[in-house]
Amino acid sequence: MSSGSGSLMWFRKGLRIHDNPALEYASKGSKFLYPVFVIDPHYMKPDPEAFSPGSSKAGLNRIQFLLESLRDLDLNLKRLGSRLLVLKGEPSEVLIRCLKEWDVKKLCFEYDTEPYYQALDVKVKSYASTAGIEIYSPVSHTLFNPADIIRKNGGKPPLSYQSFLKLAGEPSWVSSPLSITLSSLPPVGNTGNCNISEVPTVEELGYEETQQDELCPFRGGETEALKRLRESIENKEWVAKFEKPKGDPSAFLKPATTVLSPYLKFGCLSSRYFYICLKDLYKNVKMHTVPPVSLAGQLLWRDFFYTVAFGTPSFDQMRGNKICKQIPWNDDEELLVAWREARTGFPWIDAIMIQLRKWGWMHHLARHCVACFLTRGDLFVHWEKGRDVFERLLIDSDWAINNGNWLWLSCSSFFYQYNRIYSPISFGKKYDPNGDYIRHFLPVLKDMPKEYIYEPWTAPLSIQNKAKCIIGRDYPKPVVAHDSANKDCRRRMAEAYALNQKMSGMVSAEDLRNLRRKLEEDQKPEVENKRQRKLIG
Repeated sequence: MSSGSGSLMWFRKGLRIHDNPALEYASKGSKFLYPVFVIDPHYMKPDPEAFSPGSSKAGLNRIQFLLESLRDLDLNLKRLGSRLLVLKGEPSEVLIRCLKEWDVKKLCFEYDTEPYYQALDVKVKSYASTAGIEIYSPVSHTLFNPADIIRKNGGKPPLSYQSFLKLAGEPSWVSSPLSITLSSLPPVGNTGNCNISEVPTVEELGYEETQQDELCPFRGGETEALKRLRESIENKEWVAKFEKPKGDPSAFLKPATTVLSPYLKFGCLSSRYFYICLKDLYKNVKMHTVPPVSLAGQLLWRDFFYTVAFGTPSFDQMRGNKICKQIPWNDDEELLVAWREARTGFPWIDAIMIQLRKWGWMHHLARHCVACFLTRGDLFVHWEKGRDVFERLLIDSDWAINNGNWLWLSCSSFFYQYNRIYSPISFGKKYDPNGDYIRHFLPVLKDMPKEYIYEPWTAPLSIQNKAKCIIGRDYPKPVVAHDSANKDCRRRMAEAYALNQKMSGMVSAEDLRNLRRKLEEDQKPEVENKRQRKLIG
């Protein structure tokens, strides 16, 4: 390599200085370093048609979190004698333009397993290699390289967490120290005719200022991520005893988890550094929980989903996805909208959906409740529809993990005990008998006595009047009767599972249509009988 040449560091995720092998390699032996982030209209351009403020892909909370993370990255780069160069446009075109314009001999970026980035990377890499530019794209977003695990498993991803753990063992990098700090970076070279800007504000991207009464309480960026990590780890006993799926989904003043997921999603926090910190802590305590329930176990779950997602074509849909059961879900837009807009009439479910809308985050058990309710628990709406809502609104929305969890919670893959459900009434009550979580996120119910707060439709009218909340006027009636809806869902799941078994998983669109018709016809006499019973009664 000629001395005095430049390197381009392309940031996408991995928005950090600590444990960033691509950044470290880009700065080694380079006279100039160009740290680039491209504002991608695909993710960032305002979409007035969407059901919530944001772009066609992401809600405003996540866009805001990303911009905060970029501002923090820029400050941290400035401390090291560099800065972040922000450009706008289709990323592969912008990158290729920069590579043509600048004297760059090395292109460095963190490897990404998401299909969108895989396609982008092919374009950029093919230009760079033709132009004789060295490409360095290390795996540092996950603990393991998903491709290695798939190779060890004979070319297929492991489909259970335990088989994943057996194949994975300890990560290979654990024995060598991670590079956590950099003392300085090469200066930015001449940027020529490239149109470079500072990190924009949401208003500069074309969004209106939000008038929301309660904003997302989590700030983006590496500085905040490392602070949260330190605070979590200071409580040694809590970390040692951490046991998922325990934890209180109704705790909102002090969430019952680390809330590090959005920082891991954007790579403001290195999962490898987090893992090492946990391993060090475990060495110094007498007893600690182990995977799958421990905190280190949660990082391994993340890698498990990344690996399955990487090795499964059409992972994000039902059709053409070999590991997904084919189920004749409802196409009921009204039920979907009631769920999405927090109008199901079940306060526990609606409060969670309001927290999602306002904060862009909720506890994992709260996510489980609303996902189960939408799909196999009550409404029998397609998991892909729920996945789209989460993908948009969550600040920690992560392609592999979000799809993996929806497959799991709808009993489409990984988990098949569809008779085990989260009750929309009794589950929340267990943690929060007084309904404080509901009162906070659904103030319309704040004066409802605790006896009725999970089922306000059962409150006598005099009580509803006193609570200034008439059901059907101030707060909706339930969209379904839980017991009968759940019974119907179980019947449909049983039939769908039987069909999948009979066809050895090779269920055609025609087969699904026929099953849907049969299920609807089976339901008619049941509805008719109920009506008759009502008339007689």
